[in-house]
Amino acid sequence: MQEIIEQIVDYLKGIWLKRRFIIISTWLICPFAWIFISQMDNVYESDARVYADTQSILGPLLKGLTVNTDPEVQIRLMIKTLLSRPNLERITRMTDLDVQANTPAAYEELIDNLKSNIIIKKTGGRNENIFTITYRDKNPEMAKNVVNSALTVFIENTLGENRSDSNTAQKFLTTQIKDYENRLLAAESRLTDFKQKYSGVLPDQYGGFYQKLNIVKEQLKITELNLLEQQTQLKSAKSQLSSSPSSSDNAQNNIMNSNSIQTTYDDRISELEANLDSLQLRYTEMHPDVKEVKRRLDHLNKQRSKEIDEYLTATNGGDSNKLSTSQNPVIQQLQIQVNQLENAVASTNVRAKDYRQQVKELESKIHILPEIEAELTSLDRGYEITKEKYEELLNRQETAQLAQQADETTNPIQFRVIDPPRAPTEPAGPKRILFLFAATIFAFGVGVGLSLLFSQINPVVTSSSQVSKLTGIPVFGIVSATENLGLQRWHKRKTLIFIVSNSVLLIMLAFFVLYAIAPNAILAPIRGIL
Repeated sequence: MQEIIEQIVDYLKGIWLKRRFIIISTWLICPFAWIFISQMDNVYESDARVYADTQSILGPLLKGLTVNTDPEVQIRLMIKTLLSRPNLERITRMTDLDVQANTPAAYEELIDNLKSNIIIKKTGGRNENIFTITYRDKNPEMAKNVVNSALTVFIENTLGENRSDSNTAQKFLTTQIKDYENRLLAAESRLTDFKQKYSGVLPDQYGGFYQKLNIVKEQLKITELNLLEQQTQLKSAKSQLSSSPSSSDNAQNNIMNSNSIQTTYDDRISELEANLDSLQLRYTEMHPDVKEVKRRLDHLNKQRSKEIDEYLTATNGGDSNKLSTSQNPVIQQLQIQVNQLENAVASTNVRAKDYRQQVKELESKIHILPEIEAELTSLDRGYEITKEKYEELLNRQETAQLAQQADETTNPIQFRVIDPPRAPTEPAGPKRILFLFAATIFAFGVGVGLSLLFSQINPVVTSSSQVSKLTGIPVFGIVSATENLGLQRWHKRKTLIFIVSNSVLLIMLAFFVLYAIAPNAILAPIRGIL
């Protein structure tokens, strides 16, 4: 550690011996640097603060009805795209800066200058959307105009982004709806042509081919069972009819039960019989009213029997056997039952024959119908998918239109300018005092570096330890220079020159610092002298 300290001390002594290089570098650098810094043009800074309110009152009301967009993401995107070339070109046109660029190279330089000097940043808290737009220019009015133009572009682009997106979405949805509408019409046309082509063999409401075949076979089975039951009942009825007595007396015409044949004369006969009973209670058999009622009753019974005979003759096809002319109501009812069963058997035979024909036709097409059903299922599936997408697009179009109307009536982002841009009266730069001290330190640093360099190139022994290291011979004593040699006066003169030189430089530095702080206070006396 002691050796390092001694070496550092030797370096400092070498620099001090070569201090003339510090004087030279400071006088060659400082005056010119100070003059250049003092003549630098003033730069004026204008800024504006704007608050973006993303808490729209319509947001909760329109939730689920419109497309929701994140305002925070939208604002961040617009901040990143604010300094895009189209926006910068728009700012140049708004501030007439493009008129100052006479060549393409000058215009490109102007665009690059705007891109590097326009600064937009978030200055509010974490949850506060407060943004500051800053720009520096030599002209305070131009700085204000650029900030104002950038603020306008930022707000308009953010508000116009939703409308642009809505218009783009509307155009896209309209195109897709038209495309799906054409596809839906084409699918409907194919489905209609297919159904017309195979109208006789397509599955109906009963379902597919195999289900329909099973249903027809089941119906045929039920019909044949009904036919067998009806044939058995018919056989039984005919056997009962053949075993019934063949004749009946006239008194049997009066037998009335639930199995009797009903004619148009039954009500009148019943009324006359009731009237006859009433008359016989009051009069004898020879009373004219009783005779007249009996005569009319006999006539109606004959008419009734005649009507029954005509009915039985018509139902038996003109057969005049003993059964058709029987007046026994039981036989008549059996006759009617036989006739009804014969009709039912004939009808069931027709239905069974039709079911057999259907089974035969379906079984003959067992190799064709499944392919037709598969193709129909494919057509139906394609049609349903196209229809579902078409209806979904229509719903989305309605949603997009509602969202566009909501954007046209209100904005999801409200901008409030807190501090509008103003033309600054005081320059914001350059930082002349900082530059002056930096130039001074740089000049002294160059001088120290040169002094160290030349002290190492042309070294001077400054201590006994240094002599001992260089020669390897121990030093036992030191003899100082005498006054007669004049070395002390020469060193004092060099030190005085160094002090005076630096003092003059410090005075000049103070003058330039005062000029940087209050240029008018420094220039006023000079102008008065001149």
